[in-house]
Amino acid sequence: MILTILEAHVDAGKESALQSAYATAITSNERPPGLVRSQLIRDAFDPTRWRIQTWWESREALTAMRAAGVPPAGILMFRAAGAEPATSIFEVVNELGPVLAR
Repeated sequence: MILTILEAHVDAGKESALQSAYATAITSNERPPGLVRSQLIRDAFDPTRWRIQTWWESREALTAMRAAGVPPAGILMFRAAGAEPATSIFEVVNELGPVLAR
């Protein structure tokens, strides 16, 4: 599995544009093949710092999405809010599944 992280500082007053772009993507139900999970998150101590974390089933799925010839949706979401995100790509080496409350 592969994890991509897009991260940028979004100026105060522009965060609603990022949230709206993300919400639109959710309701569109259009997902690139191989997308497993995605989250829009904000730093708990710096409200201008935002991330989109996306899990992909394989490196091949991520490569296929990136080869489509258009900027990834997450980058466009940040750009809608006037921010240019940094991109990081990680290989998931191991994981602990959900811990259920008793």
